[in-house]
Amino acid sequence: MSVFLTGFPGFLGSALVERLRDRTDRIDCLIQSRYREQAETRGEAIAGDDWRETIALHEGDITQSHLGLGPDTYDRLQADADEVFHLAAVYDLAVEREVGMAVNVEGTERVLDFAADADLRRLQYVSTCYVSGRHDGVFRETDLDVGQSFNNHYEETKFLAERAVQARMDEIPTTVYRPAIAVGDSATGETQKYDGPYFVLQWLLRCPGIAPVPFMPGSLDTELNVVPRDFVVDAIDELSRLERSSGTVYQLCDPNPPTIPELTALLADAADTRTLPVPSTRGLTKRLLRTRLGRETGILPESVDYFTHPTTYVCPNTRRDLEHAACPPFESYVDTLVDYVREHPEIDSNAMV
Repeated sequence: MSVFLTGFPGFLGSALVERLRDRTDRIDCLIQSRYREQAETRGEAIAGDDWRETIALHEGDITQSHLGLGPDTYDRLQADADEVFHLAAVYDLAVEREVGMAVNVEGTERVLDFAADADLRRLQYVSTCYVSGRHDGVFRETDLDVGQSFNNHYEETKFLAERAVQARMDEIPTTVYRPAIAVGDSATGETQKYDGPYFVLQWLLRCPGIAPVPFMPGSLDTELNVVPRDFVVDAIDELSRLERSSGTVYQLCDPNPPTIPELTALLADAADTRTLPVPSTRGLTKRLLRTRLGRETGILPESVDYFTHPTTYVCPNTRRDLEHAACPPFESYVDTLVDYVREHPEIDSNAMV
């Protein structure tokens, strides 16, 4: 039997493949043809010269019929699969709705069809905490459709995708994981792209001495829930092995996240600079970032919504069932993240689509 995985050689998928090797004879990875060279390099880095003995690459596309695979390959992979890990998605706050619908929603529906006709132990589906949209208040693991609005098409399409997954949980044994904002590895800082808090960090690094930072009404109490990649994949690896995790939603978040001012202060301290709060509004800041100022700062206008994000995430299911992996506090690894950004200026914010 084998594990079938989408989302390789992506940020989370690559790290998860490394952890899954001890529980299966083979990991069948669905990859896009344009990422084959990157996938082969990643496979060798994970498993050495003989990586092809345990990691198989299959060119396909979740947006296409039969996942873009030939009929024989599709049937064989479906028959062999004991578990499906579905991570492939567009992780881009500025994604156009058409693209988000094709990849995040329709792609997930095709993976569900694949899983429904396989004799699976489990479908392991990676969602996001931000299916919450701009829900005002506490968002629980038992919540999904609470009448929320959305900051962007990324949130909306991930919400629609998880709704499709949950609608078929009676038919397909499934566990859902909702990571918060994933950043680099807490031990090494390694990441594949700079987005989310990295936009602010890069701006701070460009402003030695003092950096102007917009201050918006409501941002004083706004939490930014950030989690390191190693916690996310360690948690998925551990929880996915539990029989009792079937049918459960886990929010993989920091139970004690920093507020926006606290996180900004920690980043500024690690970047060896100071911040100058500049009074602004969410709308004005977004308009300014669509001008030359946005190009100079490197901050996406869409990221501004999270400076006044009204949602708090709780994770009782995760805290109950997770025995070994634990989310470290942001202050314990912020220096590692900053050091990695200093040493790797070549990385950008482009998403793998």
